Amino acid sequence: MKKIIAIMLAILMLASVTACADKQAPTAAESDKDYVVGKGKLVVGITDFAPMDYQENGEWIGFDADMAKAFAKSLGVDVEFVEIDWDNKILELDSKTIDCVWNGMTLTDEVTSSMETSNAYCNNSQVVIVPADKAAEYTSVEACKDLTFAVESGSAGQAEVEKQGFAFTEVKDQATALMEVAAGTCDAAVIDSLMAGAMVGAGTSYENLSYTFSLNAEEGEQYGVGFRKGSDLAAALNDFFKSAYADGSMTACAETYGIQAALIAQ
Repeated sequence: MKKIIAIMLAILMLASVTACADKQAPTAAESDKDYVVGKGKLVVGITDFAPMDYQENGEWIGFDADMAKAFAKSLGVDVEFVEIDWDNKILELDSKTIDCVWNGMTLTDEVTSSMETSNAYCNNSQVVIVPADKAAEYTSVEACKDLTFAVESGSAGQAEVEKQGFAFTEVKDQATALMEVAAGTCDAAVIDSLMAGAMVGAGTSYENLSYTFSLNAEEGEQYGVGFRKGSDLAAALNDFFKSAYADGSMTACAETYGIQAALIAQ
């Protein structure tokens, strides 16, 4: 009799615990879009990268920064820009330190397998940067084989110099890579062509530097925005891109920063 009572009590306790668990379990998974809207803020991971994301008078501007502001407004939320270590971008996303990576990010196999990405919106390539007075000497891969390059850690530029077997030093971002060449601590750098157009040559911050040739001009690259894997924000951004391209605001923004030739129709 005691055994029967004990068994019945155990069954009642199990049923009670199960009922409590069922009561506390969420009825539906919260979408990533709902998560961002719920907290009222889109946190955007960036690096200092003109003309895509850079500071002017203490404010982040640039093609990517301006488009991120407009997308956040379309969601009815604020935007916050956070400088990240580019090598840790996937970890930053997955830990929810940031909600997206929006910084002239090349759609590599690593990126597309680890993130939910938007449609491509800009074309790009990786170009070699050297002092202007030496530019004529370094116009081919063979001519550059003995140079030491500065590259952003974890970037498409690093992938290209590794592919060529060049010696290189990893730095935190592309802006630092330019500084290394300007200071003479590295012979050359490899950066995005869009950044080179804005930052290198006559009338820019680095008048004494020049870009000579592209390491991947034939295959080229495309930029996209990255979200957490499975995030519904990627589809929301694609819809926003289509609308912004159709009404001309995306093209107008590209013209503001001189990248309209690289813009991809949406």
